[in-house]
Amino acid sequence: MTKIDIAALDAEDPLACFRERFYLPEGLIYLDGNSLGPAPKAAFTGFGEVVEKEWAEGLIGSWNTAGWFAAPKTLGDRLGAFLGAAPGQTVVCDTTSINIFKAVHAALGLRPGRRVVVSELDSFPTDLYMLGGTGAEVRLLGRDGDRLEDLIDGNVAAVLLSQVNYRSGALFDMTAINRLAHDAGALIIWDLCHSAGVVPIALDAAGTDFAVGCTYKYLNAGPGAPAFIYVAKRHLEEARQPLSGWWGHARPFAFEAEYEAHPGIEKFLCGTQPIISLRGVQAGLDALDGVSQSALREKSLSLTHLFMDLCEPLCRDYGLVPGTPREDRQRGSQVSFTFEHGYAVIRAMIERGVVGDFREPGLMRFGFAPLYLSHADIKRAVEIMESCLADRVWLDPAYQVRSPVT
Repeated sequence: MTKIDIAALDAEDPLACFRERFYLPEGLIYLDGNSLGPAPKAAFTGFGEVVEKEWAEGLIGSWNTAGWFAAPKTLGDRLGAFLGAAPGQTVVCDTTSINIFKAVHAALGLRPGRRVVVSELDSFPTDLYMLGGTGAEVRLLGRDGDRLEDLIDGNVAAVLLSQVNYRSGALFDMTAINRLAHDAGALIIWDLCHSAGVVPIALDAAGTDFAVGCTYKYLNAGPGAPAFIYVAKRHLEEARQPLSGWWGHARPFAFEAEYEAHPGIEKFLCGTQPIISLRGVQAGLDALDGVSQSALREKSLSLTHLFMDLCEPLCRDYGLVPGTPREDRQRGSQVSFTFEHGYAVIRAMIERGVVGDFREPGLMRFGFAPLYLSHADIKRAVEIMESCLADRVWLDPAYQVRSPVT
């Protein structure tokens, strides 16, 4: 595309004004929001307030006066609304791994006599690791069969899938797969880590049973920020989760010896939640205020289209292998390429001002967050990638040294 074409796209961008809500280092093009989102400017004030006023001055009284105790549900309802969930079905708490464990156990309990869980071989590893601790028989798409239809039968209690694949960026059709699972009498659990914040989601309307996800990627809540769990209202009365901590008790401050689960979504809480980190979730949600989901998706597709189009000559000239679907309805907000020397290229791109990331074996990943990226950013990023390839940066030993986090 010409400079004029790209300038026109940015001039007509209804989300361009939201870039000002984020702090981004001068001259940096950040294509790693699928791993860690940048800091919303509201976080600076929010963290200062919770530490310097609520904690330092309010002390223990802030559990009541500052709304600390209610924060997991208050923020859960707010995030739930963004994900298409009515109030009372979502809480912000714990980690994605822990919430997967809760959801799978709850689903197994709702389907007594069924001990099979279907997932995907190419899932993010923590999903599979947590399944290994449930005692369920696991069938994997890509190992035990190539079609979900062939794996889901009357023995399946639950299906656990990532809506957007963390490697390829491929997007599952939530509504269609929910229907497929339900037709077999199974429940569905969605991992939304790589879709929440960039892909329009309608949990209630799609008939989802459970969903989990993190808040530090496209929701921009900060490193290690708490995750979330959604449980459809129709399951709340009977659903039970295995981590019966005191925050999930019906009367936590009665300090009773016997556990009685809260009747609502609060039953999916466990122990005391990280209040300071929860303020990061609030800042991330503040940055999404007023954002049109349709505009978010439209720009996401425009950015990823542009990136793939501009990278086509690099695939031809340098042997990059595309790993992301070109069809819009099959793609999230990420583009990936496999390249033998991908790690070195990513390291060199970071030094030259473009941040992506790398996943073994040989996968270069680039995430596209519509709120703070422009089409001009994408063009410049491809130019820098091309310069790294042309310079054969992988011949420089400095780019072969592996960092602990890639």
